[in-house]
Amino acid sequence: MSSLNLDDFTDLIERPDGGVRRDAEARRERQVVPPGSLGRLDELGEWLAAAQSAVPVRPVERPRVVLFAGDHKVAELGVSARPAGSAGQLVREVLEGGRPVSVLARRLGVPVRVVDMALDCDPETLPAEVVRHRVRRGGGRIDVEDALSPQEAEAAFRAGVAVADEEADSGTDLVVLGDVSVGGTTAAGVLVAALCGTDASVVTGRGGLAIDDLAWMRKCAAIRDALRRARPVLGDQLRLLATVGGADLTAMTGFLLQSAVRKMPVILDGVVAAACALVGQRVAFRAPDWWLAAHDSGEPGQAKALDRMALEPLLSQGVTVGEGAGGLLALPLVQAAAALAAELPEVAQETDSSEEAEATEGV
Repeated sequence: MSSLNLDDFTDLIERPDGGVRRDAEARRERQVVPPGSLGRLDELGEWLAAAQSAVPVRPVERPRVVLFAGDHKVAELGVSARPAGSAGQLVREVLEGGRPVSVLARRLGVPVRVVDMALDCDPETLPAEVVRHRVRRGGGRIDVEDALSPQEAEAAFRAGVAVADEEADSGTDLVVLGDVSVGGTTAAGVLVAALCGTDASVVTGRGGLAIDDLAWMRKCAAIRDALRRARPVLGDQLRLLATVGGADLTAMTGFLLQSAVRKMPVILDGVVAAACALVGQRVAFRAPDWWLAAHDSGEPGQAKALDRMALEPLLSQGVTVGEGAGGLLALPLVQAAAALAAELPEVAQETDSSEEAEATEGV
């Protein structure tokens, strides 16, 4: 019998400090720029102060991009514009600096960590630190079979928890969470449709590399068939991830929940991260208070998941590439909010002004 009990996260996860947030709001009211005049930057600064339990808020100095990687066998059905089993090539391009996330990370000075959970490639073709958490090679075709065995699902979830602990222990103060996958948006669509109680067509998008109408119809059919397999296991979130998720999505869910336990804020990138967050919310209802939605990717499944969690995207730039790129675009906004909240001076108190005037008159 498994010793992993997801219900424990309900007790382990606390909300960001409400008292500190009120202190941050009070400090904001005393600053030289009127409250509300900075729009959502005010809200972001107060959220970050609560997450850090610090007023004034500390700058975000050690952010990190964490990407979970995997191949999904459902891609063999032609639901993706990329060939099935080709996520390993994308990972190599990320590591070599040739992907959008690599360029943005270099520009912003943010390290990128890739965690292989189920790539369909020889592990010897990737660095040891990338493949050390791998659970299996590829994943089951979720429309007709489980993505993972129960043992593999537990191993993947624990791997995500371990990665979160490693990041928190190393001093990472904010994570941009994304995925590198082929077929991952199909699995994400199934999770969102299952948890939101909606039909496949409502959550089926075009993917990072846009698919044509025929591929969209195949993707919709695959999500519909996988959804039939998902509905009977909705009461068990780990079993749900094993049935229709995959090792990368399972690890991301574990990472998100443990990050909340460790009070480490996370910026969610795209639809895959949003789907995993939705599973995490079902496990522990306070967990989403530790997450930010980076951007609106245009994926209907992402919009559905974020709406269910009451998370409003920070940006809307039409970025569909995934891989954490949209999340990185939102990072400077969060850093700017922290800087403004901490560094804007406060208005001099009226009593101080009147005392100074009296002192001047007496001279």
